[in-house]
Amino acid sequence: MSQEGYDHTAVESRWQAAWDDAAVYHTPDDVEDPTYVLGMYPYPSGKLHMGHVRNYTITDAYARYRRMRGDDVLHPMGWDAFGLPAENAAKERDTNPRDWTMDCIDTMRGQMKSMGFGYDWDREITTCTPEYYEWNQWLFRRFHEEGLAERRDAEVNWCPSCETVLADEQVEGDAELCWRCDTPVEDRELEQWFLRITEYADELLEAIDDLEGWPNSVRQMQRNWIGRQYGTQLEFHIDGHGPVEAFTTRVDTIHGATFFALAPDHPISEALASEDDAVHEFVHHEADPEGDEPNGVETGLTATNPATGEEIPVFVADFVLSDVGTGALMAVPAHDERDHAFAEKMDVEIRPVIAPEPDDWDDDTAPDTPDVSEEAFTEDGVLINSGEYSGLRSETARERLTEAIESAEESTQYQLRDWGISRQRYWGTPIPIVHCHDDCGSVLVPEEDLPVELPEFINTTGNPLDAAEEWKATICPECGGSATRETDTMDTFVDSSWYFLRYVSPGAEEVPFDLDRANDWMPVDQYVGGIEHAVMHLLYSRFVTKTIADHEGLEHREPFTNLLAQGMVQLDGEKMSKSKGNTVSPQRIVEEYGADTARLFMMQAAQPERDFDWSEEGVRSTYRFLTRLADLVEEYVADDAATAPADADRDTVDDYVANETDAAVAIAGAEYDDLTFNVALREAQDLVRTLRSYREHAEPHPETYARGLDVAVRLLAPVAPHLAEELWETLERDGFAVDAEWPTATVDRVTVERRRRLVENTREDVRDIVDVAGIEDPQRIDVVVAPDWKYDALSIALDSDAGNLIGELMQESHIREQGDDAASYGHDLQANREALRETLSGDDEYDALRAAAWLIEREFDAPVVVERAADADDAVVRKAEPGRPAIDIVE
Repeated sequence: MSQEGYDHTAVESRWQAAWDDAAVYHTPDDVEDPTYVLGMYPYPSGKLHMGHVRNYTITDAYARYRRMRGDDVLHPMGWDAFGLPAENAAKERDTNPRDWTMDCIDTMRGQMKSMGFGYDWDREITTCTPEYYEWNQWLFRRFHEEGLAERRDAEVNWCPSCETVLADEQVEGDAELCWRCDTPVEDRELEQWFLRITEYADELLEAIDDLEGWPNSVRQMQRNWIGRQYGTQLEFHIDGHGPVEAFTTRVDTIHGATFFALAPDHPISEALASEDDAVHEFVHHEADPEGDEPNGVETGLTATNPATGEEIPVFVADFVLSDVGTGALMAVPAHDERDHAFAEKMDVEIRPVIAPEPDDWDDDTAPDTPDVSEEAFTEDGVLINSGEYSGLRSETARERLTEAIESAEESTQYQLRDWGISRQRYWGTPIPIVHCHDDCGSVLVPEEDLPVELPEFINTTGNPLDAAEEWKATICPECGGSATRETDTMDTFVDSSWYFLRYVSPGAEEVPFDLDRANDWMPVDQYVGGIEHAVMHLLYSRFVTKTIADHEGLEHREPFTNLLAQGMVQLDGEKMSKSKGNTVSPQRIVEEYGADTARLFMMQAAQPERDFDWSEEGVRSTYRFLTRLADLVEEYVADDAATAPADADRDTVDDYVANETDAAVAIAGAEYDDLTFNVALREAQDLVRTLRSYREHAEPHPETYARGLDVAVRLLAPVAPHLAEELWETLERDGFAVDAEWPTATVDRVTVERRRRLVENTREDVRDIVDVAGIEDPQRIDVVVAPDWKYDALSIALDSDAGNLIGELMQESHIREQGDDAASYGHDLQANREALRETLSGDDEYDALRAAAWLIEREFDAPVVVERAADADDAVVRKAEPGRPAIDIVE
């Protein structure tokens, strides 16, 4: 190895070619122990960015680790290849989306291979190919046949620049801008195709509790998006407009309703806007549902409270949303913060009707009226100012009022809305529908006529499919008359809602996926992707999986067992982005430092779900570490020690290194299991540092040193696979490192942590004594382990719940015989009972300290003697405790 570092270019190209030649990542269809590891497939934008590299390094490292554990791993890759960006890019460059997309895929595939990602490329899928999107159309047919697809008018988000419908999550910020082009989004009424995800709302919600391998934050985001609420639906009569339905979860507060509010796009609001200038101005220009405070306009109308007969004013208010509840609500300012803020602004009465329930309250005592002048009281309580219902608890009042009010009935409402899949663009899956010119209406394209392929791209404004006259003109499958093809294409979330199933049998020509294989491989064991997909993609994937289970025989109702949402890669605290000009090119890093350096730096920098800052110095430091590891292995192989007899005697230093090797295996394996790669890699790096110190301190025991190097290489192999292969070969091991067995340890993690805590505490105590006593040149350091009776006393204290611990200790004769020493130690145990924790046994402490003594000797350049209590001076022994040996330094 040169001073500048190892030749990463040669190493990486060599082993990538070797893996390809040996097809080491090919996954057979039929396996015994399947493990499915998947990263969310990327949109082919042209080049990998650091977010891609981090995501796919996580899945690659985990897949490699599971292979070394003996699993049969499915680790595929594909391309989310449809979508508006490619269409816009093609229009700008006067090309077609397919050529643009395929060029981008070629570039990104090459970059992925240069990173050494271990994909089974035989399973690659590309969603813009007819071989894939035929099955989107097949699925649409199945949804339609099962009554889960329908066409209806709907108000949609329309981007006039992109000339397409946007999903709610694609409308960004208070200004409601298109997520792609920052154009203000408009409301528009269009006929749309919908998939009826609301039919599965309850199951989608209730099954969230079983997704124990998902982050709690993601699970909560899905709960909130589904937004199930139990309450009461009832009618308020508005003069001149008849009964209007409202939904409330707090019908117990109905006597405190002092105004009624309508959404700006409620039919009554729109009717008023056509005849009232003030309402028109508010509805079309002032209403801001995303504003910091609620706003509205009084209509001059009144609504009749069905519980009291009271007439209350009607407002059009922008905090009322047409797609939440019924788009109309009874407002109770005293018991709802939003209503309270609006009532203060509009000078509407705030009337309390719920009071906190006193601790000693009984039915004969009226509770105190809450002060709601500054803020609403929003908790359940006891009704007041509510006529015959006063004195009832909220829960009881809700039941009775729902029974008593003629128009009232129990109701369950959802925020979740059906999935609108229609998009007015070319680069997507054609919806397999034709519109008959006679009386057949909208007719499914027969299965034997699938796929409906896209025509040649026409560079035009609007939807290019509208301009494809020859393609549009077709025959009705039912009557044989003339018809027009549906020109809307599918939302690309359809592609990603089932792509994980296609990977199990990507070459299937008669079915979208082989059912038996899917039942064997599914669900995905570990799924990794960005938090931005925490709701829609994951929710749609869950929905489609459930429908396939219901209608196609899939045995699994959830697609992903474990989910990891990886954090962002930042630069100077800001997310990397082209617009900010703060991106770092993965290709540059690979060229300068190698793929292994980039992978290792990213994985050691932070836990996968955390954001972290990119650091050039961190990259260089990682490269230097890999170079030092390579040097260690090469020096070992060149050294005579490599051929020394394996049965040579081991001393305490050798024992320490052997113990630390076992410790690294025990901890790293557990951390790889949990995907906390940064902790696992710290163990591997610490082991390498220990091996370097070992070699510098003494003549290494050949077997101990060889095993340490072997283990270090294997622990790093999932993250730095190229160099691991190179060093595996240098060490003359058989086969590929990627196929090597994961090392085993003879020690458990608890023992490791106790041993390390003992050693580090002892080293820290020595430092403190040297510093406080001002010892410049210690001549000898004695470390004395506590006597056996103290370990017994500690064990009794840990197990005891007796109030008089000292009395319990003194029941043991061998402890009682210690006299004042036992009483003093017993008092210490009694005083620190809450902080006590288990330690190693006396013998294990003695062995661990003897093995680690060389570390103290190196640090202080003085001999270290580790003694048992029986062999040490009594004055020193009295200071020794389990886990905290006594220290005596001779100047």
